[in-house]
Amino acid sequence: MGMTVLFSRKAEIAIKAVLYLTTQENEQCVDVRVIAKELQVPKMFAAKILQELVYKNIVNSKKGKNGGFFLPVKNQKITLLQIVEAIDGLGIFNQCIFGFPNCSDEHPCPMHSKWGTIRKDIYQMLNELSIYDLKEETRNKLKSLKFI
Repeated sequence: MGMTVLFSRKAEIAIKAVLYLTTQENEQCVDVRVIAKELQVPKMFAAKILQELVYKNIVNSKKGKNGGFFLPVKNQKITLLQIVEAIDGLGIFNQCIFGFPNCSDEHPCPMHSKWGTIRKDIYQMLNELSIYDLKEETRNKLKSLKFI
């Protein structure tokens, strides 16, 4: 099980795809088939998510024989939070964990204060780490999985 309890499977794949692209040197293009294989997801699913990331200006794509997706150097400082926001929005950080409408400090649900603290910690964690900060750990992880 991944972080899908907090954000969608789509956002999880988006993070993994961007992290994977971070490990490529000098804006090297990677074919969607390679990315899908690395992330162990169906090609069409990966393509759809990567197109969404292109639309949100997080990754770029190039058409043609040596085409594919790449991470522009200028985007290496984006945070995990920005990727989650691009795919899911930030609703999870404003919603009641149980989905109660009108959950607030005045009318809290049973988990309101605990979830508020956890939510703040997760928000900060995702916001303080740039994908570039995670480049080496990602490379090591992929090596350990024999992906690269």
